[in-house]
Amino acid sequence: MSNELALVMSQLEHTKRIDKKKLIEAIQAALSSAAKKVYGAGQEVDVEFDEINCEFRAFYLKEVVEKVDDNNTQITLTKARELDADAELGGVLKVRIPNEQFGRIAAQTAKQVIVQRVQDAERQSVFDQFKEKEGDLITGSILRYEGRNVIVSLGDAEALMPAKEQVPREHYTTGDRMKLLVLEVRKTLKGPAIIVSRAHPGLVRKLFELEVPEIYDGAVKIENVAREAGARTKIAVRSTGDDRIDAVGACVGVKGIRVQNIVDEIHGEKVDIVRWDEEPHNYLSNALSPAKIARIVFHPEIPSAEVIVPNDQLSLAIGKKGQNARLAARLTGIKIDIKNEEQYAQEDRARMDAHFQEVTGEKQEGPVLAPSAEAIFKTEEEKAAAPPDEVDEGAVTGDVPEAMEIVKDEAGLPVIPPSADVVHDESTEGEGN
Repeated sequence: MSNELALVMSQLEHTKRIDKKKLIEAIQAALSSAAKKVYGAGQEVDVEFDEINCEFRAFYLKEVVEKVDDNNTQITLTKARELDADAELGGVLKVRIPNEQFGRIAAQTAKQVIVQRVQDAERQSVFDQFKEKEGDLITGSILRYEGRNVIVSLGDAEALMPAKEQVPREHYTTGDRMKLLVLEVRKTLKGPAIIVSRAHPGLVRKLFELEVPEIYDGAVKIENVAREAGARTKIAVRSTGDDRIDAVGACVGVKGIRVQNIVDEIHGEKVDIVRWDEEPHNYLSNALSPAKIARIVFHPEIPSAEVIVPNDQLSLAIGKKGQNARLAARLTGIKIDIKNEEQYAQEDRARMDAHFQEVTGEKQEGPVLAPSAEAIFKTEEEKAAAPPDEVDEGAVTGDVPEAMEIVKDEAGLPVIPPSADVVHDESTEGEGN
């Protein structure tokens, strides 16, 4: 019996990963519960485990007294010495319970307790095993769908991948093996609940740590990751101490092999590796690549930035449905407003006009007119002493000539009269003929 028990305990310890000490405690509790079924709930029972012989021994305990008030917990000195010659008043007598005294009901109770305790120990073991892996990568295989959720097999346990943690472009088929990120492990009435994800930005971070030795060693550090699962990811990296190490080049790998392995794992999702810079202007410019930036105007109090790009770079900077701008904003933590040079120039002029009106306190309507002479010169002496070009038309005095009357000949053509300043000499007529 002892050999069989030792074999069963060894199998449970290895297959279920249950600590041997917890198994012993479970069997002790089961035998104690079974003994109380036989001797009553008020009977004190002690169960010992002999590690050498791998055997459990059950005892009921009774206090040695002169007069018995409770048969379940007390015994007289005379009866105690019949069982143990060394018994003394005030001591506790331990009486061995033969295995034969455990009846069928008691044995069934012991079995139920052992099964329950083993299940509890198994659940605790699974919880402890995966609790340590929160935030880490794990490999699993797709089992089935439950509604919109996907059940994943992790070997010793099953995990749940909710719909919001799935990548929209990915299709999961039973038996598919893939890497997942362990998001959360929590206890429930049915056992530990393990939540995994394929859409979390941490998945890409862990894939780079796995693929790039420089990141694992600490020579290259991942500063931040911004991701729109299934479409695009931007990851900011920098070297931690050695300037000779190219952080971007280390992540890309020879002929792009490292980043290509990561792209294959996330099923073709685009990955932009951005060089982190402590200077916000450079960092933001890198984050908005491949678009070319003309200049950046920062507003640190918000914090936000106006990014001005050439007219032909506006759509590239914003990206498809604003994707490039959104990812750059998440990566840098700066609110971004992207404009082309023409838009910024128009807004700059509008700001200057608004500032002028605020300073002067006047709201100008219509075109701006030059001031008249009356507004410039306060006295007639100043007006008379001013040069002619500084005096407006209204200040010019003199006779205005009358309009010339146009005379027409018989053919209806206009006849231009001779000028008063030209002398008409009839003697010269005909010389030219």
